[in-house]
Amino acid sequence: MANILVSGCLLGVECRYKGDGCRCERVLQLSKDHTLIAVCPEQMGGLETPRVPSERVNDKVLSAKGRDVTEQFQKGAEAALFLAQLNHVDFAVFKANSPSCGKGMIYDGTFTGGKKEGNGVTAELLIKNGIPVYTEDEEWPL
Repeated sequence: MANILVSGCLLGVECRYKGDGCRCERVLQLSKDHTLIAVCPEQMGGLETPRVPSERVNDKVLSAKGRDVTEQFQKGAEAALFLAQLNHVDFAVFKANSPSCGKGMIYDGTFTGGKKEGNGVTAELLIKNGIPVYTEDEEWPL
C-alpha cells in the first residue's frame, strides 16, 4: 500500500483556476488499494477559486493580468512538500501542464495554450526533495 500525493482537481475537487475539477477515474482507482493525500498548492498558497490563470515566466509566476503570484505558488509548494513529508508519500500524481503541478511540460507563459519543457513550482520542489512526481498521463510505479 502506497501513500500518494495527488492534485485535488484530479479527484474532482473544484479547485482549478476556473473553479472546476478534472476528475480522472484512473487516479480515483488508486484509492482502492492506496492512501491518497489531496492537495491544491495554488489554494494552499492563498489564491482564490476561481482565479485568473497563471503561467511560469522564467523564475516568476504571473497571472494573465500581469499579477506576480510567485510568492503564493511558492507558499503552496512548501505546504504540499510538508504534507508529503509528514505522510511519507511514495510519489505524487499531479495535473499535467499546470504551473504548480506540471511535470516535464508546462504552459509557456504566453497564455496562448503553447507549452514548453519544464516543471511546475510544486513539482519542481518535490523532485528536488527526492519525491518522484508523475502526471495523470504517465505510468506510475505500482
